[in-house]
Amino acid sequence: MALRVAPSFEQLERLSGTRDADLVGRRLLDPATNRGRGAQSNRGSRFDRESREAVDDGWGHEAGNVEDLKPFETIEHVERARSIITRNESPDIGFDRSINAYRGCEHGCAYCYARPSHNYLGHSAGLEFERDIYVKVNAVELLRRELADKRYRPKPIAMGTNTDPYQPAERGHRLTREILAVLAETRHPVTITTKSALVVRDLDILKPMADLNLVRVALSITSMDHRLSRKLEPRASTPEKRLEAVRLLSEAGIPVTVMAAPMIPAINDMELERILDAAAAQGARDVQMILVRLPGEVRDIFREWLLRHFPDRVGHVMGLVRDTRGGRDNDPNFGTRMTGEGAYAVLLRQRLDIARARYGLGKPLPPLRTDLFVPPVLDDGQMSLF
Repeated sequence: MALRVAPSFEQLERLSGTRDADLVGRRLLDPATNRGRGAQSNRGSRFDRESREAVDDGWGHEAGNVEDLKPFETIEHVERARSIITRNESPDIGFDRSINAYRGCEHGCAYCYARPSHNYLGHSAGLEFERDIYVKVNAVELLRRELADKRYRPKPIAMGTNTDPYQPAERGHRLTREILAVLAETRHPVTITTKSALVVRDLDILKPMADLNLVRVALSITSMDHRLSRKLEPRASTPEKRLEAVRLLSEAGIPVTVMAAPMIPAINDMELERILDAAAAQGARDVQMILVRLPGEVRDIFREWLLRHFPDRVGHVMGLVRDTRGGRDNDPNFGTRMTGEGAYAVLLRQRLDIARARYGLGKPLPPLRTDLFVPPVLDDGQMSLF
């Protein structure tokens, strides 16, 4: 059975005015087969020994005999993880440990820097990153065990660092909620980053934690334009719902930061001040910004997204991206990978600083408390002597 395919890159390049030698001839999937997804192709993992390409062979496409293909459906995989707290030593990230209860993310952001991690599971960084979601069903059990270790020393745990803890799968599995319940029980500090308004479901856990200075939440708002947001983040909450979440969290006394991230040149960078204005109006304490990053396979996935939605801007957008990355599509170096370099990146940071001052954002908060931590008691079946 042949897949229905959309116009080739050669056809789109006529509109975009750009030619990338490594993309010439590749085809994008028909929008009817990836409705509600961000990626426009599904190239195999870089670790695959063989590669496959879907082509229109002419069969089954004659008048009156066109087979309707179902949109790609989400497939959930059960995973029993070996550990749940991940450590890192990155000098430009403000945490040294994190929890991700899911692998893959159904929100479908074409620019997501976490996409290449799906290759290690034998999946594509494209559609399969959005479609094949791994659920770590033993996450809560592992968390209790790791927090109970006598060698464990508490520091804030970051949630939402690789994939969104409140993506659609969380509605049914509730792993994020159960993890937060354990952290609340043990009085362990946590930070949450999400694009989903589902975070307000857990206000009953988050508010008591905030009263003890144990939690902070960051809501990512990439655009205030509903149509652009749907293209950028097909299955994430709308900008209006996210702003409502900022208000509800702030009214509950939970410190909220809005992440204007990523800023994409000539796509959403003109909205920076508008996002800060809306964030301040809803009670956010601060706004941070990250420049778009295109590591590994993300580069091609993002360019395919541009060719699908903004074929007339491909050359301009990628030119500006390279201006901020030393002439490359991506800069992996610590210190500059988040902020970029060059005149455009400097101007963007200056705009952020001026707008933060204008709206009274960025006032310092005390560090999250770690002195309240109480290790969980494990029921290991061993009777006490006393």
